[in-house]
Amino acid sequence: MELDYERIGFRCGIEVHQQIGANKLFCKCPTINAEGPCDYQITRRLRGVVGETGELDIAAKFESEKGKYFIYEGHSESTCLIELDESPPNPISEDALEIALKIALILNAKIVDEIQVMRKIVVDGSNVSGFQRTALVAMDGIIDTSLGKIRIPTICLEEEAAQKTEENKDFVRFRLDRLGIPLIEIATSADIKSPEHAKETAGYLGMVLRSVEGVRRGLGTIRQDVNISIKGGARTEIKGFQDLRSIPKVIGYEVKRQLDAVKNGKKIEREVRKAEGFTTSFLRPLPGAARLYPETDVLPVRVDKDYIEKLRKELPKLLIHKIYEFEKKYDLSKELAKEAAENESFEYMTQKFPKIEPSIIAHTLISVPKEIKSRFNLDSSKLAKKDFEEALSCYNESKISSKEAIFEILIKKIKNEKIDLTHFHAVSEEELEKEIGKIIKEKPELSVSAYMGLAMAKYRGKADGEKVMGILKKCLAAHK
Repeated sequence: MELDYERIGFRCGIEVHQQIGANKLFCKCPTINAEGPCDYQITRRLRGVVGETGELDIAAKFESEKGKYFIYEGHSESTCLIELDESPPNPISEDALEIALKIALILNAKIVDEIQVMRKIVVDGSNVSGFQRTALVAMDGIIDTSLGKIRIPTICLEEEAAQKTEENKDFVRFRLDRLGIPLIEIATSADIKSPEHAKETAGYLGMVLRSVEGVRRGLGTIRQDVNISIKGGARTEIKGFQDLRSIPKVIGYEVKRQLDAVKNGKKIEREVRKAEGFTTSFLRPLPGAARLYPETDVLPVRVDKDYIEKLRKELPKLLIHKIYEFEKKYDLSKELAKEAAENESFEYMTQKFPKIEPSIIAHTLISVPKEIKSRFNLDSSKLAKKDFEEALSCYNESKISSKEAIFEILIKKIKNEKIDLTHFHAVSEEELEKEIGKIIKEKPELSVSAYMGLAMAKYRGKADGEKVMGILKKCLAAHK
């Protein structure tokens, strides 16, 4: 039975956290995961301190009482003394700030006059210093959705936490590559009307973020937290969503959990819970304002109005508009246009290789790597931009004659095999027809797909599959 979310007093807001920039927020270290084992390790204990209100935050108290110590492992390629809290932070990254300001402007938010960095007490070990630096960038944004407007009261720029790699009853182990990466946090008001509406809102915000150059891509670079409550319940923050599809199911579970508690007269506490599959489990009490106090090592940044107007004129097209444009301009399907619009190489390749149909370029960049991985179990992530460029260049200059040859060249690139372009010279239609006729004669009664497999095994890279299929059908008709 479908719940009446308005009747149960459902309130829901989303916080989206997205990594941005090429360097960390308060130092020059790159935003990379260093290869190889870590080359140093330190051990720390952390304790909570009172915030600006003069009180110790409830979440900080909860974490301090666990009594654990923390082991930090780092690599000198991706960390420095600032991550270790052994040196004062540099001024806030200008590049990261510019990216955050552009995102705020796209979200129709009002940029603050002065950006003041604050310290947010965090003693779960995820920050070596015992606090996270965070700064309010903009307020009062707004977006349109299918169920009305969603307000965005705050947009902040903060530093990413360290990555937990091990935990037991005595200690927690962290790796420091991720610590200090710039993170933009977009928080909505409780305007979301249902679990599916939450998914839509998160998807729209993700689309906005992917529209801006300098936003990081890939696994682990974006995450969503959802805040919900119902009548008679209490605000609960849920962390750890794996993807957008899980949002409605996890919210549905949490609503049912709170409804059952209210029905049975149980008191629901304000808390942070973790999404586990499609359920949730307790993490810690919900923190409050008591965990904030000013950062004295970083000077405030005045925001010039002329600079903001300059950024406003440079705002990129939203991906939803770019996708529509690609469908029409390059004659792509909606799904292929969506992936092409997010592919950093597509437009560059279409300009560099005007003789090649854009659909072939899109197929090469987007579909071929997936096919190589699924059919041959090869790691297509090893393919670099220069590999695609070389394969497409051969096709553009008629050094190879078929789309299948592009596929074969990329496979050889992954395997690090020598590429001999003479193996991909075109075969004539006469030879194709003769060989396919011979295959049909020697192996009668096979299916069309079986004949196609045999023909392509011999001529892959020398003839396009469409041409081979056309000749195969012609030969089969002649043999009836």
